[in-house]
Amino acid sequence: MCGRINITNTMKKIFSLLLITIVFSCSDKDDDTFVYPKESTVQNFMWQGLNQWYFWQADAPNLGDDRFTTNDDYVVYLESYTDPEEFFYQTCYNHSNVVGSSSAIDRFSFVEDDYETLVNTLSGVSKSNGLEFGLARNEGSTDLFGYVRYIIPNSNASTKDIARGDIFTRVNGVQLTDANYISLLFGNSDSYTLGMADISGTVVTDNDREVTLTKSEGLQENPILIAKTVEVNGTKIAYLMYNGFTSGYDEQLNTVFGEFKNAGATELVLDLRYNPGGSVNSSRLLASMVYGTNTKELYVRQRWNDKIQGLLKQEQLEDYFANKTDSGSDLNSLNLNKVYVLATGSSASASELVMNGLAPYVDVFHIGETTRGKNEFSVTMVDDIDNDYIYRSDRENKINPGNRWAMQPLMGRNENSEGFSDYTSGLVPDVVLKEDLADLGVLGDINEPLFARAIQEITGASAKRDFTVKMPVNEISNSKMFTAIKDNMYLDKPIEISFQ
Repeated sequence: MCGRINITNTMKKIFSLLLITIVFSCSDKDDDTFVYPKESTVQNFMWQGLNQWYFWQADAPNLGDDRFTTNDDYVVYLESYTDPEEFFYQTCYNHSNVVGSSSAIDRFSFVEDDYETLVNTLSGVSKSNGLEFGLARNEGSTDLFGYVRYIIPNSNASTKDIARGDIFTRVNGVQLTDANYISLLFGNSDSYTLGMADISGTVVTDNDREVTLTKSEGLQENPILIAKTVEVNGTKIAYLMYNGFTSGYDEQLNTVFGEFKNAGATELVLDLRYNPGGSVNSSRLLASMVYGTNTKELYVRQRWNDKIQGLLKQEQLEDYFANKTDSGSDLNSLNLNKVYVLATGSSASASELVMNGLAPYVDVFHIGETTRGKNEFSVTMVDDIDNDYIYRSDRENKINPGNRWAMQPLMGRNENSEGFSDYTSGLVPDVVLKEDLADLGVLGDINEPLFARAIQEITGASAKRDFTVKMPVNEISNSKMFTAIKDNMYLDKPIEISFQ
């Protein structure tokens, strides 16, 4: 589970020494030296956690160690925002929610008003109807339409007459627009009725068909949507559509790669087009399944803020390729020197980490679009002061019962073995190919355009298919962006900081 960072009592003492110049330290002893109103409990937790762990702590004006000269100054700042969510984003460093995406430094830190919701989502469990979709804008209009990407198996949507490639324009009879799509699709109602539409050429036209969907609690999405081996012109090609780096499925992922090996696959198409990220450790295991299990070869290295970086030993900052799963199973690896990755603007964080981490060792051939550009990792934080606000599943009874808020602030960056981490503008494809609303195709089918383009690259087929996109997907958002995890990458390895 995310954020398994263990802080020893020795470290707490050292932190007290190192941070003695801070007016309000995060240690439990120092917390007793000042008073804050009960109404500001959430804001206090947020400031304390950000001051110690936030990646841009030294740059954020309101997180400086010398920001407040008196207790009263601190309390005034806590009380200046009655909404904890607003307080969080205002306290972060040039957050996109405050300054806009074009001027933002921090684009991805976020908060959740109930830590259980966040923790469940990071485990792949959420309240959902199982419909995964993108949203696009009609050209020259504020009207929007949705298109179905895929359906989560065993969900409410899987029992309804709706499938990949279907188009919808209305919710409960109301046309989707820039102004209303959030409330209509992601509001408090658990049920809604979609008004469907057809595409003729490049024109979206409403039809009379309607589909009613209902969200349910506890829907668990298996990120391994499709895993198969196909043979084309004598070449055995493994295909994996992987939609989230969810650690609970690492063993199953390893089994899949064992099946690829047993099938004699010599090539791999890794489909991350809809994968917004997740576990750093799951990305390490996947990269090892692709490339190899030499545990002396560096996969990625973490870089924290200046406070934390100097307290960690080199081996604590570095992640090497793995030869076993966390459960101790021998890792199945294809030992490839080239991998074909399908990735788009919806591919983020841990998806990009796999691509960047493999790049020094493997020819990563990228088909699709420029990726999201999220190169920072985060850790889940809750109001557990004795664990320096870091969430641990075995300490839920230690969380302040009067504060259920959680933070997922950016805490650092991952760089590959060559020291490269500067892909905030995204990873650029070798072959640009957008999805085509006029021909989305069936995922995993050899004729689906992105998969077909990868097969063409692998086999060098002389009969070239025309990959002209008639109606490119120009997406403005998607359903994954309205889950608690969004496009988050979370660090989930135990780190013990101790001093002798």
